[in-house]
Amino acid sequence: MLSHVLPKSEISTLQNLKWLFILRNMMILGEGFLIVMFVYGLNIQIPEQQLWLIIVAIIAFNAYTSMRLQTDDLVTELEIFSQICIDVFSIAALLYLTGGASNPITWVFLLPVIITAIMLPQSYAWYMVILTTSMYSMLIAFNVPLPSIEPHMADSGMLHHSSNIANDKLLQKAHELSDNHYYNLHMFGMWSGFVFSAGLVAFFVAELAKTLKNQERSLSEARENTLRDERVVALGTLAASAAHDMGTPLGTIAIIVHDLIQDFPVNHYPEFNEKMQIMQNQVHRCKEALSLMSASAGEMRAESGNLMLLSNYLDDVLYQWRTHKPTAKLQFFIDPDVTVDANIIAERTLTHALINILNNAAEASDPERGIEFHAWWNVAELTLKIRDYGLGFPAEIVDFIGKQPVTSKNKGLGVGLFLTYSTIHRLGGKIELSNMGTGGACVEINLPLLINKENEDDR
Repeated sequence: MLSHVLPKSEISTLQNLKWLFILRNMMILGEGFLIVMFVYGLNIQIPEQQLWLIIVAIIAFNAYTSMRLQTDDLVTELEIFSQICIDVFSIAALLYLTGGASNPITWVFLLPVIITAIMLPQSYAWYMVILTTSMYSMLIAFNVPLPSIEPHMADSGMLHHSSNIANDKLLQKAHELSDNHYYNLHMFGMWSGFVFSAGLVAFFVAELAKTLKNQERSLSEARENTLRDERVVALGTLAASAAHDMGTPLGTIAIIVHDLIQDFPVNHYPEFNEKMQIMQNQVHRCKEALSLMSASAGEMRAESGNLMLLSNYLDDVLYQWRTHKPTAKLQFFIDPDVTVDANIIAERTLTHALINILNNAAEASDPERGIEFHAWWNVAELTLKIRDYGLGFPAEIVDFIGKQPVTSKNKGLGVGLFLTYSTIHRLGGKIELSNMGTGGACVEINLPLLINKENEDDR
């Protein structure tokens, strides 16, 4: 599955090729509109047939680009540059047939330079400057003039041979009107070019700024995840060391407790045996906790879990929690509209994380009101809300609680929520900690689910 994930650089070049495809479509529409406006709107005689042939060639090339986007082949920077060069040649061909450098829309040569500077390394941008400058220079000398809008000067020979002064003035006036028409059209073309260029540059700058912000946000999140993972690794190392160091003393205590129970029969020493049984149960709990710490320090979580029906898993979690907090008051709510059967990977670390949240809520809440456990799910996601009626999270740590270990008064090292937060995020879920307006705190957890496809098919 991971083999189909594209590297970031390949994703970037592929996205650039998609942008070129979109921009070329816009260019085709703009060119077609200008041809129609010149020929049928302004009645300017231009080589219409040749222009349409060039546009058809551009459309064919863009169709190839569309098919290219459907393949899985690697898109290189050289391919992007080649595509932009073809666009430059097509623009030069269109301008050659419409007045060359005298055409008021020669500003379009700036667009390939802008696009190359944005999409490709700086060296490609300089190559594009050379190419567009060369095309522009060649169009000054080689082009098909625009006969209907060229500036006209009065022909002195014609004026000299004319015998009618009124006709001479009328002819001069016609030339002046033609020149004025050319000037106005040229100014309009330059104005529209400025507006289009300014809008396009603003668009690309805005998109570039958005991309940079997204990359900065991704880097910040990656940096935060890396720091959290480093803390988790450090805690895992300490857990493994503690499990190793405490294993021998706990084993010795377990042997001594077992021998004491054997030496003092229950029928002769009932009270002593009762206390020994409590001690034996507590030692067993400590050994289970150390076993979990050792496994958590070096095993992949999915290897320690098994597939369970979600409803059964929630029942199992609450049952295990009840063995730790038998006197705690719990109100359990399941959304009555839930009709989907879903599966979840019942990992030991996830179970431990949920039990840890329930323990914290029970310790912080008012014993008379207890805690609330809300659960609902759909085909893709499980949502849990655990709410207590205590004092809530302290204001000075509410912003970063769960994101790094915190010290709490008389509550040990304060790493429980941090490890829970890391576990939920590692499983692809989200966890939000908040204080309620009516008092107490709320922990909301969202976890992805596996759908029970057999039950879905039955429906």
